[in-house]
Amino acid sequence: MVFDGDGRFVTAVLRPAKRPSGREIRAFLRRLVRQIRANWPRVEILLRADSHYCAPEVLRWCRANKVDYLFGVAPTSTLRRHVERLEASTTARFAASDGRAKLRRFTEFYDAAASWDRVERIIARVEAGPDGTDTRFIVTSLPSGSARALYERRYCARGQAENHIKSWKRHLAADRTSCTKATANQFRLFLHGAAYWLVWSLRTLMPRRSSWRTAQFDTLRLHLIKLAVRVVEMKTQVKLHLPSTAPCQSILAFVLGRVPRLIS
Repeated sequence: MVFDGDGRFVTAVLRPAKRPSGREIRAFLRRLVRQIRANWPRVEILLRADSHYCAPEVLRWCRANKVDYLFGVAPTSTLRRHVERLEASTTARFAASDGRAKLRRFTEFYDAAASWDRVERIIARVEAGPDGTDTRFIVTSLPSGSARALYERRYCARGQAENHIKSWKRHLAADRTSCTKATANQFRLFLHGAAYWLVWSLRTLMPRRSSWRTAQFDTLRLHLIKLAVRVVEMKTQVKLHLPSTAPCQSILAFVLGRVPRLIS
């Protein structure tokens, strides 16, 4: 599943339940970026993904096509040698503190895996807490920006995409791919993608300072979509008659007044 920074659904591809290869990811990115640049040829693209994307084929393709990236990197003994001193000092600082809050520190260096063509900028986040020390690595093509800012403000924002995936699966049942053919299940994903777009668009019509603006999809579905109405078909229009005791009438009327914006 692919989402942009504002939570808009971009696409979803059904694939085998195994770790993707670098060639497979590269082919997917080639199609995706081609479609984006066909509409916005000068747009700057930053890919943000987990360590599955950190394959040599993907890194080479991104550099060749001027696509920036922030990818997670699986920890290795080579990478850990760069942060041994930082891990030790961070653990010592946490032990000397009151122990209430975790201690987080950052560093960066240049290194390369054996399969990479060149060295890359790698950022390490070391965090010490009651449960011990946890170290994470990311690789980036961005030449500027502090290690902390790139990790916390740019890379960690990827967690919001996980929330979008949960909304898509749990609230719109996008994980129901029970057909016997892969093509049929892929089509079902497209239908669920359309449902995501409709509910996401409905939420964007809400008043900016309203709690509806950040409501979960199931809340919107149960309060504003899953309603009992009487449908009256006329020559030039269709009227929906709500019960007089229907909840959320004011916000529903407000949103219906804004619906034409989605079409224009």
